[in-house]
Amino acid sequence: MNIASGAFALDFFRAQPPIHLRPDPILSRQEQRESSARSYPRRIPLVLSEARGIYVRDAAGQLYIDCLAGAGTLALGHNHPAVIAALRDAVDSGAPLLTLDLPTRLKDAFVEALFASLPAGLRQGRIQFCGPSGSDAVEAALKLVRTATGRRAVVGFSGAYHGMTAGALSLMGNLAVRQPLGGAMGDAHIMPYPYEFRCPFGLGGERAIDVHLHLLDQVLNDPESGVPAPAAVLLEAVQGEGGVIPAPIRWLQGVRRLTRAAGVPLVIDEIQTGVGRTGTFFAFERAGIEPDVVVLSKAIGGGLPMAVIIYREDLDRWAPGAHAGTFRGNQLAMAAGLTTIQHVREEALHLHAEAMGQRLAGHLRSIQADCSFIGDVRGRGLMIGVEIVEGVETAPRVGSGLGASPGDGALARAVQRACLEQGLILEVGGRHGAVLRFLCPLIVTADEIDEIAERFRTAIRMACAMHIPEAAE
Repeated sequence: MNIASGAFALDFFRAQPPIHLRPDPILSRQEQRESSARSYPRRIPLVLSEARGIYVRDAAGQLYIDCLAGAGTLALGHNHPAVIAALRDAVDSGAPLLTLDLPTRLKDAFVEALFASLPAGLRQGRIQFCGPSGSDAVEAALKLVRTATGRRAVVGFSGAYHGMTAGALSLMGNLAVRQPLGGAMGDAHIMPYPYEFRCPFGLGGERAIDVHLHLLDQVLNDPESGVPAPAAVLLEAVQGEGGVIPAPIRWLQGVRRLTRAAGVPLVIDEIQTGVGRTGTFFAFERAGIEPDVVVLSKAIGGGLPMAVIIYREDLDRWAPGAHAGTFRGNQLAMAAGLTTIQHVREEALHLHAEAMGQRLAGHLRSIQADCSFIGDVRGRGLMIGVEIVEGVETAPRVGSGLGASPGDGALARAVQRACLEQGLILEVGGRHGAVLRFLCPLIVTADEIDEIAERFRTAIRMACAMHIPEAAE
């Protein structure tokens, strides 16, 4: 298996942290010119100049391990040779770069490769190319199910993140982005998501799964539930921005059983989890289920903008032009996406992601054993979250689940900053921004996983010592 990151790796292991984060005039100009809605540079104040594999170099020449990877977009890491070759071939061929939804040989090959990666029941389905963002694909999925069922209501879940457009926002768990807009779109109904570390029912374990499923059963079948018969249930098999929360397998199976019995389409958002990240090609496959609609973006474009939905043929009842987008015919994204899908499948990178994820989680749990401020380590494959809490000395907050200490977003940000000074790029998310998220490219090696863990261990010690001085004693 050829997954090495090349010469960057040698350079990196010769470089010694800590890294000195210096102000760059480009960051100052960005702050002056770009919208206050910009996000990543506030916590990751880097001007990037070069990238390869799992590494990026900033304008000051300092090297970092990138465990953000375009929020999980870069399955093969930065500038993978096979992806670059595919892009060059597409450009050199003289073929059009943008075709709306007119077919090309490249598009046909992409579709064939994507459908070959699906479970058998979905291979007879249909595909709709959307605008280039996952948000647009979510909007397309909502249009599809509402048209097919004639219903309006959609059931979503707390902690969910489906994008930044109106329909997607209405089904988001985080209220901070929705509230300035005057609330949710009508007929969006939010239910509790099974979050083992902070069970919304204060139960946890198998009993909690039973209660979650019983509540969904009531919503779908009780004529006095207050929720109209829904057009769909929309969920993430592993919540990403919500804090890397894997849904219990039995819960996913139960949701599929209940939605099928009620005649309600099940839509699974695989925007961040798809193309091998969670140890299977699609996250829902681990539960042995098949949804009615799959929403895909991020990794299927091989690092370029791409979004599609795939769905059962019997749902294909919308009219021509019911959903469109100028850039749905991005041929370079299809070239990069085709190569990425082929490479993940041929190299069994989903299995590699599972093994590397277990290795990283083992390291992180070892660190957790020595640190009272790590409340939970969880995830699937190379999608792992570390929840930072106020520590065992803190009295449990009433109603906080299984007696878990409150999340400590300030300490999580301090750890993120310390990681950056150790040459490690992570993002935060989850409740109160208290979850550090690892989204390594699928090509990461065992040696690199070990190095990531060591740098994280050092950063945890640094951040805790600065944030809570007695922790260093």
